[in-house]
This record gives sequence, structure tokens and C-alpha cells, in this order.
Amino acid sequence: MSRQQRLVLIVSILASFVAFLDSAIVNVALPAIQRELGGGLSAQQWIVDAYLLTLGSLILIAGSLSDLLGRRRILSLGLWGFGIASLLCAVAPSSDLLIIFRGLQGIAGALLVPSSLAMIIATFSGPAQGKAIGSWTAWTGISFILGPLLGGLLVDQASWRWIFAINVLPIAVTLYLLSKVEVVKDAKPKAKVDFAGALLCALGLGGTVYALIEQPHYGWSSPLIYLPLALGAAVLAGFLVYEKKTKHPMLPLSLFRNHNFSVGNVATLSVYAGLTASFFLLVVFLQQVAGYSALAAGLAGVPVTLILFLLSPRTGALAGKYGPRLFMGFGPIIAGIGFLMMLKIGAHVNYWTQLFPPIVLFGVGLAITVAPLTAAILGDVEPSQAGIASAVNNAVARIAGLVAVAAVGAIVAGQFSSVVNQKMASSTVSADAITSAKRVSFETVPPKPYQHDETFKHALSDASVSGFHAGTATVAGLLIAGGGVSLIGIRNPIKK
Repeated sequence: MSRQQRLVLIVSILASFVAFLDSAIVNVALPAIQRELGGGLSAQQWIVDAYLLTLGSLILIAGSLSDLLGRRRILSLGLWGFGIASLLCAVAPSSDLLIIFRGLQGIAGALLVPSSLAMIIATFSGPAQGKAIGSWTAWTGISFILGPLLGGLLVDQASWRWIFAINVLPIAVTLYLLSKVEVVKDAKPKAKVDFAGALLCALGLGGTVYALIEQPHYGWSSPLIYLPLALGAAVLAGFLVYEKKTKHPMLPLSLFRNHNFSVGNVATLSVYAGLTASFFLLVVFLQQVAGYSALAAGLAGVPVTLILFLLSPRTGALAGKYGPRLFMGFGPIIAGIGFLMMLKIGAHVNYWTQLFPPIVLFGVGLAITVAPLTAAILGDVEPSQAGIASAVNNAVARIAGLVAVAAVGAIVAGQFSSVVNQKMASSTVSADAITSAKRVSFETVPPKPYQHDETFKHALSDASVSGFHAGTATVAGLLIAGGGVSLIGIRNPIKK
């Protein structure tokens, strides 16, 4: 590996690592943010999804810009934007402004991911490319687990605001290293940018996700829910039609003629939906129901980080040798079984007997999956389309994550509300108090003046556990489905 190749790999890993870390680190800080800024589960979901929504909506146009205007230029712009947005998040005085600033973070993050991976694809070739992609994938996968650990430490020892402010340090290092990367003439200044497609994609996703997040508050029968949902779905369908007809699409549908690219993205949709929702669900439950500190909730995921670090390079090499199909198939299934084991967890969680075994199994499944998945999807992509191809795969992953957080949140809220109604059916507690309690899932302390009512406390505790189990089963189903898609559809390369 030459000095320039090593530098490109480090810059690409650091840039993507910052973007992915921020999507995971915030989960563990949500209870602390809620205590200071207010808001229930809906606000918590929007703090997560505002970032994922703009990231997922704009990552396609960002990938197109990367191919058209040059990878280094777009990457530099994204780093500066991400740093500024992070500082705004750190000083946000209200949950509403924090949600807005998280959206700005997502816009900048969209510029980071496709450009960084495209630089790797353009710089490496042959077996070296597969190894570089494996390293990139392993480190970005680790960021999902390291986020809760680092976030927990910062929340407990300082303030939740530091989870955003600390981004400035790795961004400064990355910008310095990026300035040392040799400029490659990869821009296509005469090509047109598909701004109409980007707008359609953002509007379609926005309506759909809004409906999923706010549904527990208004109900499916409310026009505030079914209208955005229907319009969002219609706009997304119109986006695909438009992309098929326009001369300069930001999403070239011809990419999907590649079999592994198409099947792999379907698998990505299911696997990353489960992966993103899993950490949102687990860290919030451990803190708000099981009574873990933010640091303890973050430490719960450390085994996954270690397993990924140790096994990902090895599984990536084995997948390169024997083909990715079995790795992409059995890895998510193993991870899903790990989450099914969490159905035994109650309100009082013993880490070593109840949580550690499923966490380890989940980590092994994840380590088997992550490197082969990216390498298989992008293995046959032409370097000239590296930016948009990586953007498509990352857009699928991010969109899957934001929809999953919204959908799993709706499932948890629905189950929580149902069990509270059932448990409190014959209670003398006022209907207003019960309605107030149902607005915040995973809440175990009744509202005033019933905070000492033991029956109410037990009802909320049982409802929280039941909601967690419903979310856990959903996550496991998504992971296992992704493995099944890969087993059936992925083709191993024919050896010449």
C-alpha cells in the first residue's frame, strides 16, 4: 500500500466514522436531553430521525455531486458543515432547535459518506480494494457500538452537550489529513445536478417518517397522520418514475441491473433497519426502565465492539475467498437469534446472565455480516459511478434506520398503551392521568398526584417490558429476514 493509498483510507474511515458515530452516540443521551429540554418519546425519536431523515434524503444527491464535482471538494465541504452543525447542537436551548440543528448535521453528513467510500474505490483496485472496503466497513460498523459507550461516558461525567462538541476534534484532524491527499481529476463540471429528484426524495421520506413518529399521538384515523403518509408514499413513487425518465438522474436505475447490487440493497434495508432500531431501543430501555446509568448502558455494548474489531477483518478475508453469500445469510440470522434471547429480559436486568449472552451472539452475527455486505454490493461497480453507488447503499441503510426507529417506536408505544389500558381498566385513577402516562413510553413513574400508587407503578413497568419485547421481536425479525434474502438471492462470484 502506497503512502497516498494509506492516507486516503485513513481520511475515508475518519470522515465516515464521524458521521456514523453521531447517529449512534445520541441514543444514550436521549434521557438526559429529555430531562433538560423536555419532550417525550416523540421528541426523542425526532432527535434521532431528524439526522437520519436529512442524511438519508440527501445522500443520493451528495453521491451524485461527489461524482460530478470531485470527491475531495465535497468531502471537505461536508466536514466543515458537520463541525459547525455539531457546535450548534451543543448549545441548543430547546428540543425544537436541537431537532433543527440535528437536521443540519444530517445534511453535512450526507456529503461525507459517499465521497469517502468513492475515494477508496477510485484509489484501490483488485484484492486491495476488497481489503480496503473491509477495513472501512469494520470501522464504520464499530462506530455504531462505540457511540453509546463514548456517549454514556460524556453524559455521566460532563454533559450531553459534549457528545456534539467533541466532533470538532476528529473533524479538524480529518481536514488536515485531507489537505495532504493528492487531487484526482474526477470532476465532471458539465454534467447536470438532479435537484428535482433530491426534492422529491426528501419530501416523500419526510411525510412518511412524520406519520410513523406522530401516529401514537394522533392515531391512524387522524388526517394529520394518514394524509402525510399517503402523500409521502405517492411522492416516493413519483420520485422513482421521475428518475426513470429524466436525462440526468441522481439515482441511475440501471445500477439495479446488477444482481448482487439489487439483492444486497434489499438485504441492507432489512439488516440496517434492525441494527439501527436495536440500539435506540436497548439503550433507552436500559436507562429509563432498568435503571442503568448512561455510562452503564453504553458499556453494555462493548462486547460487540470488541468482536467486530477482532472478527471483521477475518470474515472479510474469508468472504473474499469463499464468496459472500453464506456470510451475508447466516450473520444476520445469528444476530437476530441474539435479540430473540432478550425476550426473557424483565424490568430488572442482570447484565451477565440476561444481557451479556445475547449481546455476544448479536456481535458475532454482526461481525460475520458487515464487511462482506458492502464488498459484495459494490464489487462490480465502475469507478466512475463509485460515488452514487456507495450513496445508494448508504441511503438504503440510513433510510431503513430512520423508518425503523419510527416504526419500532410506534410498535413500542402501541403495545405500551395497550397494556396500560388493560392493567388500569378497573382502577380508580383518573382517565387524564392514565392518558398522560401513555404519552411517554418506557416511563415507570406515574404522573402527579399518583407517583406513589403501587398499582399504577406496576402497570407502567409491565407495559414498558411488554413494549420492549414487542420492539425486540420486531428487530429480530428484520435481521433474520435480511439473512434470508441474502441466502436466497446473493450469488458468489464465479472464479476464473
